[in-house]
Amino acid sequence: MPVWDDLVGQAPVVESLTAAARDADAFVTAVASGQAASPAASAASKMTHAWLFTGPPGSGRATAARAFAAALQCVSPDRALGGVPGCGFCDGCHTTLVGTHADVEVVATDQLSIGVKDTRDLVRRSSLSPAGGRWQVIVLQDADRLTEGAGNVLLKAVEEPAPRTVWLLCAPSVEDVLPTIRSRCRLLTLRTPPVDAVADVLVRRDGIEPELAAVVARATQGHIDRARRLATDERARARRAAVLRLPLQLGDIGGCLKAAQTLVDSATEDAKQVAEEVDAKETEELRAALGAASGSGGRMPRGTAGVMKDLADRQKRRSTRTQRDTLDLALTDLAGFYRDVLAVQLGTSAPVANAEVRDAIDRIAASGRPEQTLRRIEAILACREALDGNVAPLLAVEAMTMALRAG
Repeated sequence: MPVWDDLVGQAPVVESLTAAARDADAFVTAVASGQAASPAASAASKMTHAWLFTGPPGSGRATAARAFAAALQCVSPDRALGGVPGCGFCDGCHTTLVGTHADVEVVATDQLSIGVKDTRDLVRRSSLSPAGGRWQVIVLQDADRLTEGAGNVLLKAVEEPAPRTVWLLCAPSVEDVLPTIRSRCRLLTLRTPPVDAVADVLVRRDGIEPELAAVVARATQGHIDRARRLATDERARARRAAVLRLPLQLGDIGGCLKAAQTLVDSATEDAKQVAEEVDAKETEELRAALGAASGSGGRMPRGTAGVMKDLADRQKRRSTRTQRDTLDLALTDLAGFYRDVLAVQLGTSAPVANAEVRDAIDRIAASGRPEQTLRRIEAILACREALDGNVAPLLAVEAMTMALRAG
């Protein structure tokens, strides 16, 4: 399966990346024969050393970056016969996609931000020559989480990269990246995939039943990863159903406060679940690497307390991010509910995304006016912004539920 098959509904992006991969392959071939010295040797080349992939959540920007990285490392013999780099089967493609290629570094942080130290490590990595003789590729999936200091460290490397180094940065929008960095990158903007295309992928690639695939694709409005999670995780569907019932629980102040507490508690429980699945294994592996006696009660060697504390701090930050991400996902679902309410109030013919709660949508739509619904959507967006600004989650959600009640 070609590496581009996972890019759903992104034909223009695939076309641009395919052209760049062809020129990149031609450059590597020319270097091997002593005919070229830099990727910019040809003014007509579609290849460049730094790319910025942007697009809304679920558009597949990280998937696009990984596919391009695989195409750059493709060693299929078909390339010499006019084939498109990115076969998906050769050693270069396969090892890139599974994360074991020696010349491809993929950074996807589970922390709230990417700091200066980690960025300097990436910059050092980028200065190395590719071990396999093709490209040194750095995929930074969360470029929007770079601190200002980290962005300044990255700037020099992006501005003056090593001859065979390619930076692939991913962010929701160009505004999420420092202007000095984005001005040195080639921009590719992805769109939200069509609902029908997402449903087709779930059926064809993940074996989801067509009816369920259609429901979750419509519910997530084309967000591929969320649709797959809803289709495969019953607990995720239950949490989403609870969020969609929230608008019916805001009849009085007590109901607003209770709904807010329930929403925050659900996010906390989700973060706890992730911690239980990951933290224990991570801690035990580090203890073993540091030479602790077998078993969780084994004595640690001297001088390792600081390392264990660093791990505990990282796990705590990851838990905080998980809680915020879960809350943000719930708020996105809630905004989708009110978007359906607005569609009903305006009498549009488009099908609602949350058909499973159509009765609740009709009830809320009949009890208010479109301008009230718009104010409620604005209240949800304001809550998301407050959470981004590190406002206490319960305080931000309580303010939101009160605003939803007031309309």
